[in-house]
Amino acid sequence: MVKTTNGYAPEKGYLLNKIKTIKDFYHDAVPEFVIHEYDQLIDSANIRPEDWITIALDIVKHYKAYDGFVILHGTDTLAYTASALSFMLKNLQKPVICTGSQIPISELRSDATDNILHSLILAADKRIAEVCVYFNKQLMRGNRAVKINSAGMNAFASPNYPLLGEVGIDIVLDESKLLQAENQSITTLEFKSLGIPKIAILTIFPGMDESILEKVLQPPLQGLILKTYGAGNIANTPNILRILSKASQSGVIIINCSQCLQGGVKMGAYEASIGLVRAGVLSGFDMTDEAALTKLFYLLSIPGLSHEDIKEALQKNLRGEMTI
Repeated sequence: MVKTTNGYAPEKGYLLNKIKTIKDFYHDAVPEFVIHEYDQLIDSANIRPEDWITIALDIVKHYKAYDGFVILHGTDTLAYTASALSFMLKNLQKPVICTGSQIPISELRSDATDNILHSLILAADKRIAEVCVYFNKQLMRGNRAVKINSAGMNAFASPNYPLLGEVGIDIVLDESKLLQAENQSITTLEFKSLGIPKIAILTIFPGMDESILEKVLQPPLQGLILKTYGAGNIANTPNILRILSKASQSGVIIINCSQCLQGGVKMGAYEASIGLVRAGVLSGFDMTDEAALTKLFYLLSIPGLSHEDIKEALQKNLRGEMTI
């Protein structure tokens, strides 16, 4: 990003030229790297699922040629991209590190140099075999990361899963927290593309008109991330439960996710949530919004997967995205 009369905007070729002037990137301890810049650069606020597919396909195309991959990305939607990549890239055996900066690399005091430099080093670490987010000295599982700060350098956190690593004087990885392949004998990367299913996210609030929920759940909606109170609670009125039950029976997949940053949903723990269970609403456990959304994108895009298969898979931990 560079300053323009209309605010910060991406400038083609700027990153490569800037990095050439920073000696640290060419230190012996830094792995050799190649920068691949897309023909059309975008602000991350403009990213679409088609762009997630493009990034994933580039990783697949060059998978055998490189030891790891670093995705340079705007921070606003970085967690969505990291989550989407984690589901699309099955049997990943190499690091994919997503990073960015709060202050553009074109500006004084930018955190970009540190984030990119350490991401490159981590992307050559053979112990890592998953999609991660690296930011401000911390390595996080990609589908566990959320943006929590728009002003500070600590832009990202992993509220419901421990850090995978930290950077201080030494770079320390917690190998017990790193994702391990389900089947060590399968080493071939498997790519699953995404369709563009009709999905929505709705946050419940006190006094919300029930008709809003009913309107959101109308066809052609296929899935809804329902953001509820605390451990998964909602106003337990007969009309709300009727609306949810009707939508569930018509084929809409409804996932219950907590509005709380930490902790997760415990369906049936309170009377205020037992009705959701009876209405066919699924627990989102402790998934982030980004993970729940992209997981649903992923499952709804798999050809031949039945409605019941999708619901069953949503309750399974596929890529380390939730704690059951």
